[in-house]
Amino acid sequence: MAFHGKKLINNPNADVVTEFIEGLVETYPGLQYLDGFPEVKVVIRADVSGSTYDKVAVISGGGSGHEPAHAGFVGEGMLTASICGDVFASPPVDSILAGIRAVTGPMGCLLIVMNYTGDRLNFGLAAEQARSEGYKIETLIVGDDCALPPPRGIAGRRGLAGTILVNKVAGAAAAAGLSLADVASEAKRASEVVGTMGVALSVCTLPGQVTSDRLGPGKIELGLGIETNYVPITRGNRVVLMINGLGATPVMELMIAAGKTVPKLQLDFGLAVERVYTGSFMTSLDMAGFSISIMKADQTLLQRLDATTKAPHWPVGSAGNRPPAKIPVPLPPSRLTKSEESLSRPLQLNEQGRILEAAIEAAANAVIDMRDCLNDWDSKVGDGDCGSTMYRGATAILDDMKKYYPLNDAAETVNEIGSSIRRTMGGTSGVLYNIFCKAAYAQLKANSDSAVTANKWAEALEAAIAAVSKYGGASGGCRTLLDALIPALAVLKERLAAADDSSTAFVLSSEAALAGAESTKDMQAQAGRSSYVSAGVLATVPDPGAMAAAAWYRAAALAVMDKYQAS
Repeated sequence: MAFHGKKLINNPNADVVTEFIEGLVETYPGLQYLDGFPEVKVVIRADVSGSTYDKVAVISGGGSGHEPAHAGFVGEGMLTASICGDVFASPPVDSILAGIRAVTGPMGCLLIVMNYTGDRLNFGLAAEQARSEGYKIETLIVGDDCALPPPRGIAGRRGLAGTILVNKVAGAAAAAGLSLADVASEAKRASEVVGTMGVALSVCTLPGQVTSDRLGPGKIELGLGIETNYVPITRGNRVVLMINGLGATPVMELMIAAGKTVPKLQLDFGLAVERVYTGSFMTSLDMAGFSISIMKADQTLLQRLDATTKAPHWPVGSAGNRPPAKIPVPLPPSRLTKSEESLSRPLQLNEQGRILEAAIEAAANAVIDMRDCLNDWDSKVGDGDCGSTMYRGATAILDDMKKYYPLNDAAETVNEIGSSIRRTMGGTSGVLYNIFCKAAYAQLKANSDSAVTANKWAEALEAAIAAVSKYGGASGGCRTLLDALIPALAVLKERLAAADDSSTAFVLSSEAALAGAESTKDMQAQAGRSSYVSAGVLATVPDPGAMAAAAWYRAAALAVMDKYQAS
């Protein structure tokens, strides 16, 4: 079903591009625009005047909607000007002429044009007009799309993100003082050794238009049939790689693509990947997806790509030689004592060890079983990842327990649980549970001269709760995991003081934990992301952290009772 997208746009029919340009030049002091709105939409280097400019001017442009291309690549060492058309529409001839006149000096101007019919015609006509006015003009048409079949007719390959690499080569050659013929020659050579392939996960939404459902769930749009004769790259060649986001693809996903593409090129195709550029360079508004551009490289081309530029959206951090393989830096060793380093699972468990193992296993499995439910609750009141975060910690605990936990030593086992959590659980939950374990460990360790009784477990729980409250800033009634653990501690101490059987005391306290967690529906959050959520939404679900705490506490208590009854 098509629907209207939500956009931060004032007037989709008139002001989108001009207001983009105004924001761009306000952001970057080195950029300026020509006073010709709304017909003339041209971004230029603020330090360049055609009458005095003593280097070759490099101009590119096209329809808007592909930002940062091309205006974001205006700057010393790259483009001298960018000509902006309306969204997905070629810029008019008068705009292109205005840009040429504004920045072209006696050294002349290179127009880099992406291979679309409207751009070819309008830039071509502007070039002819400029020549008639006495300007020295060279024009380069770039078509790097490898997804199209071999050219039929006159259309040819489209210009895509590989054009950005051509712009950089040309801009660096111009900045080095080369003649117009030499700048054009280097740019042409670069355009002949670059190819681009893209995949879209969604269509884009034009300003003021509805979002199409052409690419529904489970569908992608992939360029098909890479023709090997498009780009003269063979095994052993040096190449540069560009991973380009199409507008709505998160940096995380682009980096995943980069991380998978580099070894693929190296190992499967035998290419030496010399540079990697990852980011959004040429987009299609809010389209999800990415393109891969590969350019055959030699030392001269690499020098042009590495050359200094002030273009605001060129990835300056990618310059310089990269190693053939990135080997992770080894983790620095911890300052463990010899006895701590040698901790491992005992070959034979004593009674305490067997009970502790059963309790840990039950608690971890309870959290694992609740993953989806916790995520669902957290999607309404938090980041939506509570279940996944707790799941990672629980699975790590189960794995590590089989190899590392010294289960016959309760204090050290709790400490090792904290280590498992610290290694695998991110976010606030991971830190709080690590603090919880460290405080409980310190309390148990202080009384390690005798057996760990139920009262000592209660003292450890009390110390852990106090530490979480101290460092996390929450207390009872703040709608956090403490709203499960504080009632549990109160009942546990009460029942132990009444001389109840220890396993019974733990089970009764677990019921209090569950009731406390359920009561968080009636609380206004005072800590964490939930504190920004309205009371009406909070009243529909309990606090996920409290429910998780109640679940593992109750599961552990029931496991302890089962073990005592079995014995």
